[in-house]
This record gives sequence, C-alpha cells and structure tokens, in this order.
Amino acid sequence: MKKKGILGLLAVAATAFLLVGCGKSSSATKTTTITVGASSVPHAQVLKHVQPELKKEGVNLKIKVFQDYVLPNKALASKELDANYFQHIPFLDNWNKENNGTLVSAGKVHLEPIGVYSKKVKSLKDLKDGATVLVSSNVADYGRVLTLFKDAGLITLKPGTKLTSATFNDIKTNKRHLKFKHSYEAKLMPTFYKNNEGDAVVINANYAVQAGLSPKKDAIALEKSDSPYANIVAVRKGDKNKPAIKKLMKALRSKSTQQWIEKKYKGAILPVSAD
Repeated sequence: MKKKGILGLLAVAATAFLLVGCGKSSSATKTTTITVGASSVPHAQVLKHVQPELKKEGVNLKIKVFQDYVLPNKALASKELDANYFQHIPFLDNWNKENNGTLVSAGKVHLEPIGVYSKKVKSLKDLKDGATVLVSSNVADYGRVLTLFKDAGLITLKPGTKLTSATFNDIKTNKRHLKFKHSYEAKLMPTFYKNNEGDAVVINANYAVQAGLSPKKDAIALEKSDSPYANIVAVRKGDKNKPAIKKLMKALRSKSTQQWIEKKYKGAILPVSAD
C-alpha cells in the first residue's frame, strides 16, 4: 500500500508538472511580436510610451527608427515591418499612387502642425517683395504650406484647387512675388533655418522639435488644429483588423496617451481622438 501510495503521489506530481509546462507554453503562444517603423520624434517616443501597456495585452512592440520619409513605406510594403507611424493620409495616398501601393490607414493619432520659421521677420506679412521661402520636396505637404500663405493674404489659389493635392502651380496671384524653392529633404529644413538661409523656412513639427525648436513659440506662422493632416499608423491592406494592430491603436488613442502627448510636447504635438 505504501509503495502504491508513493507511486500515486509521483504520478500526480508528474501530471501537475506537465500541466504547468503546458500552461507556460500556452501563455507564450499568446504573445505577439510586431515591428513598427517610426520617425524618432515624436513617433518613436510615443510608441515607447505605450510599450508597457501593450506588453500587458500580450503584444511585444519592437520599434525601428527611420530618419527619412522614403524608407518606412518601402519597408512596410516589403513586409520588413508590421506597421509604420510617421505620415499623414495625403502623403500615404501620394505614395500609393506613385508606387502602385496598397497601404492603408489603421487610424489617426496626432497632428504635427507644420510651421514657417524665420530669423529675418516676425510675421509672414513682413516678408519683402521677392523673398525666398524654402520648402521641402514633400509634395503631400504643399497644400499645408499654401494654406498658411493664403490665410496670411499673400497668395490666392486657382478656383477649384483641392488643398490636399495642391502644388505651387495652383497659385493664382502672388502679390509679393514670393519665390518658393521646394527641392530639399524635409530633415534638412532645420539646418537651413539655423544657417539663416532663405527669408523663411517651412519645417515639419517633428523635425522642428528634434532640432530644439518650439512650434508654438518659434514659428512665425503655424498650421491650425483643424487641419486634415493628422499623422496615422499605416499597415498593409488586410492587416488593419489584426488583434495586435487593434491593440496598438487602442493604446495610442487612449485618454492617458493623449494626455501624455499634450503634457510632453506642450502643444507642439496635438493628439487626435477620432477619425
């Protein structure tokens, strides 16, 4: 009887051990790893902020930082990434058009108000006749730039111009004869400003913040909060409803994350709570 009792206890212990082992294996299979490409500021910072929350939800978030606007969509399309977070919808639409792409938005997260910076004037209206305005080669941002100058009363646009696809060829009148030069990489714009090149320089908020500028304090003109150019998380077509992507979007758009964005960036980056 004693022998059988010992054997019985050993059998129970072995079964319990196997069950524990199976439990660990089952738990491990519930963890999903996703890699998201992002600009360093603010996108990678925001992603890093939600990493702990996602870990609790069984999502292991890996962040790959990019220093330009060219490679992230290529990496996503070639399946090197599961998603990317650096662009707005007009940029994505333009990229899809030029590259026969099928990338889609998983949702909006925040707005980076584009701004005009100058060491020579305090207001757009102070620009002299023939002044040079330096703009990046990012065609998707041209409508945003044109809006700033239109709202300042310096230019008018041709009737029927759609701002999200507008170019400088859509300018109808330019009473100050401003010269818009737009053949530069977006990441170089803060350097032009610091070197006092041109009379005014247009800089995206992420590059401005990265260069130590405050869009709210340093820009002589800043995009309004109702702009349609909110930054999104992009994914491949068909991936929008994957559980890990939905958890990512929930974390990025949570009330706590929105409050964190407002506090950290002091209004330079504005959270977007709904599509």
